[in-house]
Amino acid sequence: MEEARRVMERLERIEALQRADAPAAALLAEVRKLLCEGEAWLVAEGPRGGDALAALGRCRGSVEDGEEVTPVKRADKLG
Repeated sequence: MEEARRVMERLERIEALQRADAPAAALLAEVRKLLCEGEAWLVAEGPRGGDALAALGRCRGSVEDGEEVTPVKRADKLG
């Protein structure tokens, strides 16, 4: 569960940067780190994480290709 803790901490850092209107480069650097930590978490989950690992790979490709990423507020994700 160490991997899950790292992902949650990274998400909190990203949210703090967003609240502080941090430069896009700082946010992108954190998102890249989040992708790596998310992959580590999914690998630790084993075969159950296969679909999520594929989705994470697509996200990584979008970030690396420079596609625009629009932040989603937590309330939007929940409802």
